[in-house]
Amino acid sequence: MQRPMLTRLSLVVAAAFALAACGEKKADSPEPSAAPAEAAGQAQTVKLGFAAPLTGPQAHLGKDYQNGVMMAIEDANAEKPTIGGKPVKFELVAEDDQADPKVATQIAQKLVDQKIAGMIGHFNSGTSIPASKIYHEARLPQIAMATAPAFTDQKYDTTFRSMTSDTQQGAVVGKFAVEKLGAKKIAIIDDRTAYGQGLADEFEKAAKAAGAEIVRREFTNDKATDFTAILTGLKAASFDALFYGGADAQAAPMVKQMKRLGIKAPLLSGEMTRTPTFLKLAGTDAEGTIASLAGLPLDKMPKGKEFETRFKAKFGQMEIYSPYGYDAVRTMIAAMKQADSVEPAKYLPVLAKIEYAGVTSNKIAYDARGDLRDGGITVYKVEGGDWKVMETIGGQ
Repeated sequence: MQRPMLTRLSLVVAAAFALAACGEKKADSPEPSAAPAEAAGQAQTVKLGFAAPLTGPQAHLGKDYQNGVMMAIEDANAEKPTIGGKPVKFELVAEDDQADPKVATQIAQKLVDQKIAGMIGHFNSGTSIPASKIYHEARLPQIAMATAPAFTDQKYDTTFRSMTSDTQQGAVVGKFAVEKLGAKKIAIIDDRTAYGQGLADEFEKAAKAAGAEIVRREFTNDKATDFTAILTGLKAASFDALFYGGADAQAAPMVKQMKRLGIKAPLLSGEMTRTPTFLKLAGTDAEGTIASLAGLPLDKMPKGKEFETRFKAKFGQMEIYSPYGYDAVRTMIAAMKQADSVEPAKYLPVLAKIEYAGVTSNKIAYDARGDLRDGGITVYKVEGGDWKVMETIGGQ
C-alpha cells in the first residue's frame, strides 16, 4: 500500500519540477514583445573614472578638481544624451590616490577592472605617470591634470593633458624672472615630486638661457613644513629671487620663514602655489609672491565668469583646477558623441583630433603627444592680499 502512494507522490513532485523548469525557461527567454531596457527609456550607465588626492595636505586641490568633474557630469546628464542610438547616463567612479604613486597604480588597475569607459585624472604628475601605463595597456583614454613633461614623453596615444606642460610654464617664468624682474642671481628649491622637480628643471633651463646665475639648488619633500635650515644656507649665498617647485602647503610656510629670516628676495612658484589657500596660510607674508598658472585668468576664459557663478553657488570657494576638470569631462564626452560610441577604441581617435569650445578655451585641441596646442600662461603677483595678473602669454 505504501508503494503506490509513493509512486503517486513522485509523479506529483515530478510534475511540479517540470512546471517550474518551464517557468524558468520562459523567464530566461522573454517573449519577442518584451522591450529592451534602453528602448523602454532606461539609460545605459557609462562609468568615468577619477582619481586625485582627496585626503592629506593636497586634499583641497583634489576636491576642487573633483567638483569641476562632478559638475560636468551633472550638466551632461541633464542634456539627456543619446549615443549609439541609446540614451546614456554618465556615472563618476571617484578614488582617493593620496598623491601616492603606489596607491595610484593600485587604483588604476581597480578602475580598469570596473570597466570604466574613460579616465579623468590623476591630479599629480607623480601619480598620473605610473598610472598611465595601466590605462594605456587597457587602451583607455586618460585626460590628466599632470603637467610634468614626462607624462607625454612616454608617447602613449591614450594620454592627454588638461593644462599646459611644465616645459611651457617653466620656460615662461624663467624668462620672466630674468627679463621682467631683473633677477641675475637665483636660488631654486623643489619638492622632488615629478611635478615640482620637473617645473624647477624647466625654470632653471629658461633662467640660465636668459642670462641668470643659479647660485644654489636645494630640495625638500611634499610633506615638509620647516625650511629654516635650507633658507639660512641660501641666505648666505645672496640671491635676487627664489623659485620653489611644489605646492601651496609648503610654499606658504616657506615664504613666512623667508620673511622671518629677513630674506627680501621674492618667492616665485607655479600653479600649485597660485591658490586662495596659499593666501590664507601665508597671510600678510604672501605679499610680493609671484606664481604662474597655465591658461587664462578665470574672468578672461571664454565661459569663465558663468562657470564661476554656477560653481560658487553649488560648492562655495573655488581653487584653480575645477574649470579644467570640467572641460576634461566635456571634451571626452564630446568625442564619444562625435564617434557615436562610448567604446574607448572607437572614440579615442576622435578625441585625439577634437576641437572643443570649453570653459577654459575656445579651442581645446591636442598635438600628436597629447599636449594642448595653445593653453597660454598667466603670471600673477600677490598685491593687497589677492592674486593680481601681471602678464598673460598665449591662450585663446
